[in-house]
Amino acid sequence: MQINQIRANRRKRLADSMGSGVAILRAAPERTRNRDANHPYRFDSYFHYLSGFPETDAILVIVAGASPKTILFCLDKDQEREIWDGFRYGPVRAREMFELDETHSITKVDEILPTLLSNQDALYYELGSDQQSDNKVIDWLNQVRALGRSGVTAPDQIHDIRSILDEMRVVKDSSEIETMRRAARISSQAHVRAMQLTRPGMMEYQVEAEFLHEFRRNGAQSPAYTSIVAGGANACVLHYVNNDAVLNDGDLLLIDAGCELDGYASDITRTFPVNGKFTGPQRDVYELVLAAQAAAIEQVKPGNEWEDPHRAALQILVQGMLDLGLCSGTPESVIETGDYRKFYMHRTGHWLGMDVHDVGDYKRNGEWRKLEPGMMLTVEPGCYIRPDDSVPEQFWNIGIRIEDDALVTDGGCDIITSDVPKSIAEVESLMAG
Repeated sequence: MQINQIRANRRKRLADSMGSGVAILRAAPERTRNRDANHPYRFDSYFHYLSGFPETDAILVIVAGASPKTILFCLDKDQEREIWDGFRYGPVRAREMFELDETHSITKVDEILPTLLSNQDALYYELGSDQQSDNKVIDWLNQVRALGRSGVTAPDQIHDIRSILDEMRVVKDSSEIETMRRAARISSQAHVRAMQLTRPGMMEYQVEAEFLHEFRRNGAQSPAYTSIVAGGANACVLHYVNNDAVLNDGDLLLIDAGCELDGYASDITRTFPVNGKFTGPQRDVYELVLAAQAAAIEQVKPGNEWEDPHRAALQILVQGMLDLGLCSGTPESVIETGDYRKFYMHRTGHWLGMDVHDVGDYKRNGEWRKLEPGMMLTVEPGCYIRPDDSVPEQFWNIGIRIEDDALVTDGGCDIITSDVPKSIAEVESLMAG
């Protein structure tokens, strides 16, 4: 099915969920980096999910009800600006290319939007996402309310459109899954390249450069998030992004990195020895985290609760912490008191999609939601051991996380990032080669 038809189907699902009313979504604005230079433009995920339109200064309007339609307001063609900034679709070309019902110049939005809102019972909008946008929507509503004496009514209900779109985005369609598989393959190649090239004495940013090279060389537009390339003690900082330290012989290197391809993220973490050989203590902690991940992956299947993979990983990690002398007591007491959080302070996964920490509720009515085919999530247990007198010294500054991307299938799950080695034997063999 062509992508424009897929997006049209999404808009229809949204309109059906609305029943009646008008939905308004704005394209992401450009963000100033400094003076007259902007950050690289990245579209708004909701806007792109429904339209595919890649330009800024655009508004998408979806009218639900008996005569549903989709309207796009966008920048006009402008030869002089295109010389400086590049191609613009313009309203006419945009309607043809993205198969929309109507398109207008963005200069007409203040004239047309109040008319579209007139005599509608509900407005669906991203409440609070941007103050300037909120003010504009309020202005349009007030213009409609000012016509009350002539019999025109304004929407008397305002709904946060994200409550509908988040739920739609939790379960991926076939086109999304295929794109995410491609992103996973590119990121997997980058992790393999990093393992092959890492040597003592390199800088963390030199390894990061290999990732960026592999991402772009294979068509990915950008990293999906700021890459973490953390050697030695830096691996015990969960969101370490300086990536500017030397990689020392005998240390581990934790890399959490993934590309974004056509708007979809991948997210992989691997931890491996800088010199290609695990030490005894490193091996002990690594095998523990790997076992925890395997237990969690076993729980990624339809009908299981979202929390089941985390519970499974936690049981393995806590027992291992006791065996290694990191914690004391019983598994039950360590979990009850939360003593394990000194070494494992995050959860075992998150939704993955257009955003690396993708949208969607994890609970419904206070209960963990059930996993369904088409959901995409990460599985990423870890163990991070900072120096402490209560901890055996041989484990100090060992930080390990192992993360893969899992697609829930009818029979269980498919690990779409399995091309990256993670057993000790596989990692050491690859680095030796």
